[in-house]
Amino acid sequence: MLSVDQVYEIRRKVLVERVGIRRVAREFGVSRNTVRKYLSAAVPQRRLSRPRRRPVLEAVEPRLEALIEEWTPRTAGKQRLTAARLHEELRHEGFTVGRTLVQAILRERRRQAAEVYVPLVHRPGDEAQVDFFDVRVDVGAERRRAWLFVLRLMYSGRDFAWVYEWADQVSFLDGHVRAFAALGGVPHRCIYDNLTAAVRKLVLPERELTARFTALASHYLFEPCFTRRGEGHDKGGVEARGKGIRWQHLVPIPRGDTLAAINEALTHRLAAQAATRTDAQGRTVGDRFAAEAPALLPLRAPAFEPRKVVLCSVSTSAKVRVDGATYSVPTRWAQLEATALVGPTDVGLSCRGERVTHPRQAFGGTSICYRHYLPELARKPQAVRQVAAELLGELGEPFGRYWRLLVDAHGPREAARSLARVLGAVEAHGEAAVAAALTAALATQRTDLLALGALRPRSPAPPIMVPPALAAHTVPSPSARAYDALLGQEEER
Repeated sequence: MLSVDQVYEIRRKVLVERVGIRRVAREFGVSRNTVRKYLSAAVPQRRLSRPRRRPVLEAVEPRLEALIEEWTPRTAGKQRLTAARLHEELRHEGFTVGRTLVQAILRERRRQAAEVYVPLVHRPGDEAQVDFFDVRVDVGAERRRAWLFVLRLMYSGRDFAWVYEWADQVSFLDGHVRAFAALGGVPHRCIYDNLTAAVRKLVLPERELTARFTALASHYLFEPCFTRRGEGHDKGGVEARGKGIRWQHLVPIPRGDTLAAINEALTHRLAAQAATRTDAQGRTVGDRFAAEAPALLPLRAPAFEPRKVVLCSVSTSAKVRVDGATYSVPTRWAQLEATALVGPTDVGLSCRGERVTHPRQAFGGTSICYRHYLPELARKPQAVRQVAAELLGELGEPFGRYWRLLVDAHGPREAARSLARVLGAVEAHGEAAVAAALTAALATQRTDLLALGALRPRSPAPPIMVPPALAAHTVPSPSARAYDALLGQEEER
């Protein structure tokens, strides 16, 4: 069949230039009847024949559809139906069919079932997408698994990212509080997949949200929205950006003394990129965010408290158990009730107006601060000897040098007894005063405790409260002479 350009040339030569049909037919290598056909119609028409029958396909397709329906409940995950397996079964049942035909049928089924994505419109301040991503970081000399929290404003493309040690609800809530503070406002809607930190129960089309996440949404007045079950690509913007952050900013694996240092470096890198990354119109992320910021909801003061409150009982060994981890508390809290505030990086414990803080531990972990046990250690030299390394690591110098001097001079047993008396002085006079006294003693290589005798009490003893009715009475001080006189009077009687 001739092209449209060739047909145009034929018509122009005959109808405009008046060239003969025979000559034109010879020039284009076609018959005269073909030239006449092109002259008679304004647009060449191709005569369509009836579709060719496909008897093998017509015979195989119904059985193939039935096989797929029968076997689908018997598949799971990666144990799925393949064209090779279906072709094998069809041949076993007596059908004469090639594997390529089975593959073509399955390919057409997938094409018809494939999801068609709707091009969305993102408006200023309207929408943010949120997710966690699995990452690796080097904290000190240790490589750890961590979790990258990402909140992305979809209109401007402004990101907030923060690395957490756990992907739990506390970290999830803390990420929102940090993100909203960094952005200076709150998007009207936040889109999530059905993660357990936000969704307590999923009964489609409804969701029962967790109490803490409901409190967060109520505090900041944003609308929580969720993707379809198993359809994480419904929030494809943050999915793609999370991958981009890992590749662009977490390769090579970031290294720092603490997670806080790694997060600070990540924040600086994202801010620098926002100032240079442009869209098709040449606007940077910073330019688009400047237009979006006024449309965000205002921040609510005070900020939401993301930490979890846990009530716990203090054991006789002055320890509490919170979320499967064990923490020490001052011995004067023993057998009382305490309150724990579980944050993403630390755990605060309070009781009767006092408060102590520990680094947060994983399930089964333990954090013991031997400063909490000073009153007991002052009375138990053997316990001092067993925990001396850990205790002196907390107290630091000059306690460590004093201990080594004691051990060299008297041996571990007597050194433990002397250190127990020093710990009693710490409890009575304060760590700073005892440290100064030990520094003076170490200057002369003395191992006696005479320097502690001159220490003054850390605080004056509280006055004794006397009822007003007894305040005017004076009680004389007793004396041995008065006691002897009293004994003499008894003998005379």
